[in-house]
Amino acid sequence: MTNIHKKKSITEYMRNKSFADEELLTGTFIAHAKGFGFVEVEGYDADFFVPADYTAGAFHKDTVLIKPFSAVPNPHSGKRQEAQVVRVVSRGIVSLVGTYEQSKNHYGFVCPDNTKIPWDIYVPKERSKGAVTGHKVVVEITDYGTAKKSPEGKVVEILGHINDPGVDIMSIVRAFEIPTEFNDNVMNQVLQVPFEVRPEDTVGRRDLRDITMVTIDGEDAKDLDDAVSVSFDHGKYHLGVHIADVSHYVRENSFLDKEAKKRGTSVYLVDRVIPMLPHALSNGICSLNAGVDRLALSCLMTVSPSGEILDYEIVESVIRVDRRLSYTLVKTILEDETAIQTPEYSDYESLYPMLLQMRELSQAMRSRRRERGAIDFEFPEAKIKLNKRGIPVEILPYERNVATMIIEDFMLAANETIAQNYYWMESPFLYRTHEVPDEDKIQRLATFINNFGYYMKSVGRAKSKANVKEIHPKEIQKLLDKIAGTPEEAMISRLTLRSMKQAKYSDVCSGHFGLASDYYTHFTSPIRRYPDLQIHRIIKEHLHQNMDEGRVAHYTAILPEVAKHSSDTERRAAEAERETEKLKKVQYMERHIGEEFPGIISGITAWGVYVELHNTVEGMIHISKILGDFYYYNEASYELVGEMTGRTFKLGMPVKIRVADTDAAMKTIDFDLVEVYNSETGE
Repeated sequence: MTNIHKKKSITEYMRNKSFADEELLTGTFIAHAKGFGFVEVEGYDADFFVPADYTAGAFHKDTVLIKPFSAVPNPHSGKRQEAQVVRVVSRGIVSLVGTYEQSKNHYGFVCPDNTKIPWDIYVPKERSKGAVTGHKVVVEITDYGTAKKSPEGKVVEILGHINDPGVDIMSIVRAFEIPTEFNDNVMNQVLQVPFEVRPEDTVGRRDLRDITMVTIDGEDAKDLDDAVSVSFDHGKYHLGVHIADVSHYVRENSFLDKEAKKRGTSVYLVDRVIPMLPHALSNGICSLNAGVDRLALSCLMTVSPSGEILDYEIVESVIRVDRRLSYTLVKTILEDETAIQTPEYSDYESLYPMLLQMRELSQAMRSRRRERGAIDFEFPEAKIKLNKRGIPVEILPYERNVATMIIEDFMLAANETIAQNYYWMESPFLYRTHEVPDEDKIQRLATFINNFGYYMKSVGRAKSKANVKEIHPKEIQKLLDKIAGTPEEAMISRLTLRSMKQAKYSDVCSGHFGLASDYYTHFTSPIRRYPDLQIHRIIKEHLHQNMDEGRVAHYTAILPEVAKHSSDTERRAAEAERETEKLKKVQYMERHIGEEFPGIISGITAWGVYVELHNTVEGMIHISKILGDFYYYNEASYELVGEMTGRTFKLGMPVKIRVADTDAAMKTIDFDLVEVYNSETGE
């Protein structure tokens, strides 16, 4: 048998070999434009690499059975193993978005927007729906093809011409299969929702309409789901976090509820918001608009001057917001003591004492959280301004300020209080969890920062994994404090962030590493996040003493699936948001080709370095464009090193670049290196 196998190609042997099911692993196939792929298997930290000859016709996102080429490694070893796809279990993509190209013959092709799909989709003319060259279309795959035959499909929707305003964003929305329209059943149910709070809706609720409270949001926000109130007496703060009672209008298993669950979250794109709930609710009866009665769930906390929550109460309430404030307005009032005395801001004078108390309480809570070890990364986000045609005209870094931190601190306090309360009640619940980082990643980080004279107590100067203990988040925050203001701050901060795991929803309370919190949930945004809406129902069942054995069994059964689906839709939304931002940044930089900008090295790979500009735009300098030497990538030190000169390029290094080229289809920006600044002076 051995000799026979040697005469056959390994590929033929592996394809013809049959495998017992117990030898196989199930995972998701992630395709690459060059034909090979990777398979993500749940429980394994590293993907399985699948060479091009062993994909068995798997398409991007297919669920597949794979056979590793050798013994399966430890799931947490972090080492990539090679494997063969044995069988496609189910298809992950049934339709995709792309650009239609008409052939001279009686057919056309759709070039997929998703660069992970390496094939054009063949479309017979009679199935083109009248599409012409340059149309963005949605094509349904009717035949996935073979190694020698292209996939085939039919056009099911024409989104518009590639140059039409808004078509570029809608193409991304369709590619991620994000629903944009509400069906008739949902909209008919919306018609039954009242436009204002009725007297009968307030029965049995705590009347908080006499308490001064405000909303603080961005200028463009329309779905206002949280209001805050603060007072101080007898040496204690009284903090109220009042959250829209969406569950009063969106009943479990209604058409509205099923649609909200399917969407999972609102999606905030550069030029639009795709809401989880119809606007009549999200911008209407559920939005905590100033001057009108609204139903809410209120978390009323008594807090010490040092930021410790001494007591709390969770109640159904009826509220009336006094004023709608913006982050910019509150920032101006609190950071400029003379502003409140000017005519422009004098209208807010009555709120000034409460805003001062809010700042004091926020600072106390933040200090207390930092003392316990909560990690506080500060990377600027982008605010992209578009004109009426959807063309980006300005990109600015959107940074946190005193006003955004007030709301952040108060929402964190309410979320922790709610989570802790229902954890100790041993109630079925949804939590927001963040796992401890992998030991391998922390060890690599520790080894790297040792080169700069830093170390983390839990890891120390350990040279082997055997000496690594489970790290406490306080050690991460101490590291960030130590590097603050140093030339290596940006570099180490980014590497530290990349060492963290991704937060998710769970029905098991396993704590939140990044916040150094044993109990955390999402309670404060039920208009735009389904998990918040779900736990509002649980809270109300307890308040009404309806949480009997039957309801416990009900929630115990449904919450694991709700948690997984909510985590999946959250990731989908985040990816869509990133893709639209990348696209608009490319479009913006198209008009700046040939111009020079300062930036910092934000990433290093074997094929070049990534540079981030002050406006958050990121592009790449290909290794072939770095002249004067041959460079290799030192993975241990995250550096590009010149073989002859020893010249190095490191994360965080300040540079000047020239914009060389852009590619809207690939959403990439190419830079040329102009100059490397002195890392100490920036000159």
